Amino acid sequence: MKAKFLIPLILFVVLVVFLAIGLNRDPHEVPSPLINKPAPIFEIPQLAQASQTFSPANMKGQVWILNVWASWCVACREEHPVLVDLAKSGQAPLIGLDYKDKREDALVMLERQGNPYLLSAFDADGRVGIDYGVYGVPETYVIDQAGVIRFKHIGPLTQQILNQKIYPLLTELKKS
Repeated sequence: MKAKFLIPLILFVVLVVFLAIGLNRDPHEVPSPLINKPAPIFEIPQLAQASQTFSPANMKGQVWILNVWASWCVACREEHPVLVDLAKSGQAPLIGLDYKDKREDALVMLERQGNPYLLSAFDADGRVGIDYGVYGVPETYVIDQAGVIRFKHIGPLTQQILNQKIYPLLTELKKS
């Protein structure tokens, strides 16, 4: 008779423990199965020059940053000044991936707010984003010289994230 009451109690306690663990995690640090794996390969048109394409293969031999963004994304606008500072730092090439957007809207946004990107690839249908496991924009990836994803950040970048995580990682990757 006691076992009937004990089993639901144990299940409840286990559930509470898992919930407590989940609530203490940073939602921007969702583990990605792509960390330390080759970045998905793609070739899509560039945003500004639709007749030209971009592929991660173009970046082989360089440590670089891929930032997934869209003109309709409020958080992307919040992050934009940080990206401008990142680009000015010259730490690594910054490539944009314009995700599920209208080309005209994206170009207007970059014209108004400044264009921090070396170039932006235009992922109109979101297929490249799906391959990268994009949860939502903005997301940022650091990719090493061999084309391996070494870091993923979900949500807008801040100066603190750049200083504490991205800049030290870029320095370390450039040494190897």
